[in-house]
Amino acid sequence: MKLVVIGLGQCGSRIADEFARLNKQAISQRKTEICPGVFAVNTDATDLSGLRTIKSDFQHRILIGGRKTGGHGVGKINEVGAEIAREDADKVVDALRSSKNFYETDAFLLIASTGGGTGSGSLPIMVQHVKDRYADKPVYAMAVLPFDHEQENEERTIYNSAVCLKSVFSVADAVILVDNQRYVKKGYSMQFNLDQINSMIAEPFYDLLCAGEEKKSQRVGSKTLDAGDIIQTLSGWTVIGRGSAKLGGIKMGSTDFRHKSSETHKGIQAMDAAIADLSAKCRPLDAGRAMYLISAPPREINMDLVKELGDWLKDLAPNAVLRNGDYPVGKALDIILILSELSDVEIVRNYYNKSTDLVPVLKLRQEDVRAKLQNIDDAGKDIPTVF
Repeated sequence: MKLVVIGLGQCGSRIADEFARLNKQAISQRKTEICPGVFAVNTDATDLSGLRTIKSDFQHRILIGGRKTGGHGVGKINEVGAEIAREDADKVVDALRSSKNFYETDAFLLIASTGGGTGSGSLPIMVQHVKDRYADKPVYAMAVLPFDHEQENEERTIYNSAVCLKSVFSVADAVILVDNQRYVKKGYSMQFNLDQINSMIAEPFYDLLCAGEEKKSQRVGSKTLDAGDIIQTLSGWTVIGRGSAKLGGIKMGSTDFRHKSSETHKGIQAMDAAIADLSAKCRPLDAGRAMYLISAPPREINMDLVKELGDWLKDLAPNAVLRNGDYPVGKALDIILILSELSDVEIVRNYYNKSTDLVPVLKLRQEDVRAKLQNIDDAGKDIPTVF
């Protein structure tokens, strides 16, 4: 599958930069292109300068709202980010055509943090504009949820997230939820290792996109997962995860019952890891669609393994339409798992509830500030000025 990736705001642009790195890796290792175009869009020129892989020309690093922000961002005010996106959307949409192989793309992926200003405000607007211009291709949004400390210390983050999630869900073909806090638990320091967190967010897409674009016959799966399977799976609220199991010490193809049991155990272990590492907390029971991709050396993928994994996932997600495929590459057993068309997502519901309670509080604070300012003005009404 070929994706055009558009990162919005600081967070979205840096994750898009990871997709650009994965595209270079795919060209080098797999001799195939998975992202014909990767773009970064921001109101802050400094953030755009900090990217490493996305081309540095103005058609790929796109500064919007320069007249209003002076190239210094919108300060977490998502209404300003949305307004700028409406004014400069054509600049972004027109830049997409600058990619050499743009018209080979199968879908669009727009990425942004829900808690900021530029990303959360512009994500729904840009999704709508891309859908209007390219109605024949699906448009997906990746919504990156804020860290716990951001929610505790910055009430505006909760409000921005709720508004962004509600808005983008109404226009995108699928919304891939990514909870930043789940990646912190894996031992990476937020202060020093945000690059690793961004890499971990993008990494599950590598084999998923490469599998359907593979040209080397030895690496074409017996059951290929291509763009059609992915498009038919992605719908509504969506999460993605990746799990891995080492294969050392198992003699594949052996008739020994211990070896056969180990094969199945490794597969279940990788599937459990993928479920544990889903990009946002959810219940597989709520999924209406699900898909998994097995990546492993060719001799290590057998019918028994595929059947066991399918049965295991069907038990976990009995209401889901299942799709699967294999990709004979690598040295470990990796599983990429997607759960989509989720009927209930607790974390989204919590943002909505918190924001509903927060709106009257914010309004009351604004009214209180205005009243205090008015009191000061009244106190000095008889004092002359030099003007």
